[in-house]
Amino acid sequence: MIKKGYKVKVLVGKDKNKEGEVIEIDRPNYRAKIKEINMVKKHIKTTKEKKGGIFSKESFIHISNLKLIDEKAKKTKKEAKK
Repeated sequence: MIKKGYKVKVLVGKDKNKEGEVIEIDRPNYRAKIKEINMVKKHIKTTKEKKGGIFSKESFIHISNLKLIDEKAKKTKKEAKK
């Protein structure tokens, strides 16, 4: 089970083989947000409080596309069992 704060490795997509820390979990939709992974551009409109512009932020990745990493051995869980 993947939880907030765990280190994971991305298995597919534009960030394949990159590793990062889980910063947010969306359990009902089986998605996780990983620090500095799957960055997307977000256009923000100017308001009285905030200045607008184009900002980069993390987007969610489906949990099936992630593999949990064993911090001690620096291997994935499956490799650590062998």
